[in-house]
Amino acid sequence: MVKNFIELFCISLFFISCKKENEKFTTESVSDYFPLQVGKYITYNLDSTVFINFGQKDTVISYQVQDRVDAQITDNLGRTAYRIYRFIRKDSSEDWVQNNTFTATPTSNSIEYVENNLRFLKLEMPVKQDFSWKGNSYIDTYSLLSDMQYLDDWDYIYDSVDAPLTINSLSFDSTIKVFERDESEGDDPSLPSTSYAERSYALEKYAKGIGLIYREFLHWEYQGCSCPEHGFKGYGIKLSIVDHN
Repeated sequence: MVKNFIELFCISLFFISCKKENEKFTTESVSDYFPLQVGKYITYNLDSTVFINFGQKDTVISYQVQDRVDAQITDNLGRTAYRIYRFIRKDSSEDWVQNNTFTATPTSNSIEYVENNLRFLKLEMPVKQDFSWKGNSYIDTYSLLSDMQYLDDWDYIYDSVDAPLTINSLSFDSTIKVFERDESEGDDPSLPSTSYAERSYALEKYAKGIGLIYREFLHWEYQGCSCPEHGFKGYGIKLSIVDHN
């Protein structure tokens, strides 16, 4: 009886081990969805949400931007990284003007991305449905002087893994969505009684062999007091791919 139990136990361990090995073998690399090579570019339509009239009204300003992988470099930890330039223009009638610089560092388990001196964990292994990680864990969200407290404890989650998608007439066979945040606090700012409200929403989509193809980010805070801070402060962007090489 004991012998039979041990045999069954060993067989169970064997199948569990095989299953884990198969899962490990079939899990795609994060680099599949964030390929980095010098000369690669992606062009996007960019809608920028800003607040005007002393924070009383939001408006959307549209541009085109292009992210170009400029060079392979070494980051401050001595790792291989890539410098990415962003160029901007109002429309195709204008010349590109350099607007920003980013750094992407591919590791065996993740893609680290530095934007405006903030380090994000954009993608993390394994690439499978519902896997989550703390994408903003490198950002100072705790100190009293930090104005990034709203980025604290965000759970990045893989959603719609290996899904086909069409954006701006461009079709992609395999994409992943990274859901990052959907949080609201306080009452409706249109109500006279609202003293404070806050909204954060963020997600990104990546196509296999191409990279980032769609991004939404929105964060605002509303102060209803009779003070200089009255009204909205914050910003939002929406990126959608229109071209790539």
